[in-house]
Amino acid sequence: MRKLINNPDNLAIELIDGFVLTNKDKVKRIHNHVCARIDAPVKDKVGVLIGGGAGHEPLFLEFIGKGMADVSVHGQVFAAPTPDAILEGIKAADSGQGVIMIYNNYAGDVLNFDMAQDFARMEGIKVETVLVNDEISAFPPQKKEERRGTTADHVVIHMASVAAEAGKSFDEVKAIAEKAVANSRSLGVSTAPCTLPETGMSTFELPDNRMEFGMGIHGEAGIRQVDLLTADETADQLLDGILADDLEINSGDSVIALVNGYGGTTRMEMFLVMRRMHAYLEEKGITVHASELGEFCTAQEMGGVSVTITKLDDELKGYYDASADSPGYIK
Repeated sequence: MRKLINNPDNLAIELIDGFVLTNKDKVKRIHNHVCARIDAPVKDKVGVLIGGGAGHEPLFLEFIGKGMADVSVHGQVFAAPTPDAILEGIKAADSGQGVIMIYNNYAGDVLNFDMAQDFARMEGIKVETVLVNDEISAFPPQKKEERRGTTADHVVIHMASVAAEAGKSFDEVKAIAEKAVANSRSLGVSTAPCTLPETGMSTFELPDNRMEFGMGIHGEAGIRQVDLLTADETADQLLDGILADDLEINSGDSVIALVNGYGGTTRMEMFLVMRRMHAYLEEKGITVHASELGEFCTAQEMGGVSVTITKLDDELKGYYDASADSPGYIK
């Protein structure tokens, strides 16, 4: 493994140093592990706080700004932020209208964010949580509350944040976030492992010319391993899985079609998957309202892609179509 790092113990703090210096006209630092948009807290607006472990950039660190979150709390690599850092983030996001926290459904994150939420409530701050659980492989629809969050994050964050900036109430912003999560499904495939920067060790092993469907962004086991498929075959199997889930995406529906690279995949490969994704959806009479392609949720240099479908209605479409201006996501 070859990585340009210094002391592994300082990775998260030093990457945040670089992020803030690069975007000093857009963001400010609140705490070693907490960054906020430059104008946070925004007067009379419901605050939106996001966060999770480092190593998935641009998620979550870079998704703060107009049309995106107010505050991001960044943990160590592949580790949840600490409760004290999250509490500082909640305070930085609160303008008196309360704070909605949006983060992925992993046990460590839930434990620490819940603890910080309790502390904030003891200090009189109104705060609630919306968990992102878009990844379909780990649990069936009957247990979707236990599913992991992955590449629908920035879409959910954007819609909720636009609702907050439009002056929607605390309950309305939370409802929009929950609706965006409920209307999103993701499934990924890995072609090469990721490594832990501190040790250089791979988080899983994958034989040559094999690929694994449903692999988690920290190396969690997938659902099946197969011989390497073509880009078209891979896209078909990912979309077959998503459309077989419980969201009921049918002919005439409108969706966001998203292809995410895990950090070690070329844009060429991603464009091939997107090409087939459009053809697949068109064959089923599903309208692609918007396409997104890039690295939104990475796992260091892991090879492979994930595909996300977000089903839109007129309400979600209106929030999605609004502009966003953050270091990691502009539209």
